[in-house]
Amino acid sequence: MDFTLDEELEAVRVLANEIFADRATTERVREVEGSPARLDEELWAELGKAGLLGIALPEEAGGAGLGLGALCVLLEEQGRHVAPVPLWPAAVGALAVAAHGTPGQRESLLPGAADGSSRLTVALEEFGPGDPAEPRCAARPDGGSDGDGWRLTGVKAVVPSPFGAGHVLVSAAAEAGPGLFLVASDAQGVSWEAAETTSHDLAATLTLDGAPARAVGTPGDGAVAWTIARAAVALAAVQTGVAQGALRHAVTYLSERKQFGRPLGTFQAVQHQLADCYIDVDAMRVCLWQAVTSLEGGEDAAAAVLVAKWWAGDAGLTVAHRVQHVHGGIGVDVDYPVHRHFLWARQISGTLGGPSTDLAKLGALVAAGRIAS
Repeated sequence: MDFTLDEELEAVRVLANEIFADRATTERVREVEGSPARLDEELWAELGKAGLLGIALPEEAGGAGLGLGALCVLLEEQGRHVAPVPLWPAAVGALAVAAHGTPGQRESLLPGAADGSSRLTVALEEFGPGDPAEPRCAARPDGGSDGDGWRLTGVKAVVPSPFGAGHVLVSAAAEAGPGLFLVASDAQGVSWEAAETTSHDLAATLTLDGAPARAVGTPGDGAVAWTIARAAVALAAVQTGVAQGALRHAVTYLSERKQFGRPLGTFQAVQHQLADCYIDVDAMRVCLWQAVTSLEGGEDAAAAVLVAKWWAGDAGLTVAHRVQHVHGGIGVDVDYPVHRHFLWARQISGTLGGPSTDLAKLGALVAAGRIAS
């Protein structure tokens, strides 16, 4: 299949690259990493002004209506520059509201998500080895006068970039099955505890004690699986960019650094390492776009999503590790930019389950006859 970007998506890529290259410099990223919130509000505002935050949202919500593919182009460029803005959780949360929310939820949340004046985050993970598609956080009907209120009780782990988000989209188990629930970040029964991450993003543990919530969709309707699939693809897109950015650093360094009177990049062993990186990155890109195409085409995309996520988690981390290796000692110097790509690759690799979990799920699909072995 031909995964060459069309004219619209290429225009998104060019614009996003210009903004990230201009504003997500090494010096600026280092400055943001030392800030209280660990995210670049100025860059976030610039992305909103350029119309990129709503690139995937429907036009009636103030977005560009370009869908998941455009979002992945944007996320890939973010990964290249390891730009500290909460794009994937905010975008995935907004897409879930657009697809499953009530008219009132869409009207109140999506315009702000599109222009950057407000944002969502998602709480899809919990402590322990459980499957994100089967949350242990409990949802019970509130029994209020309007009949559509819920109360959530449980703990969600590593909620990405929650500080500054007005609402969090929480996966929880109701009697009818898993569902998505919208919770105000400052609601009664909601408490946050800051949590450090490998990538320097300031995440949080979210504890819910009878917190009031509104359902996004209907529990048991598949909205949780729908959202997790798009979150996995979004993470794969970021990771593809992270790997490409790391490889770019390696090429630049090895063409300039000399040993025995020759650039390091002319040594055969080094060239083999870079060739392996190139092959892995290309495989990540192909698998990513196969998953995007399957999701946007309404196909059974479970296998394609898992393959893309596995390649992102396994090969993405391998590329980042190889790049550090060919840099020698400077590769682990925190004042040199390449180490950030390794940290981001490590964080993404374990989000929503690591590569071994993805292989186990793929095996289960094969055993069930949903894909050919």
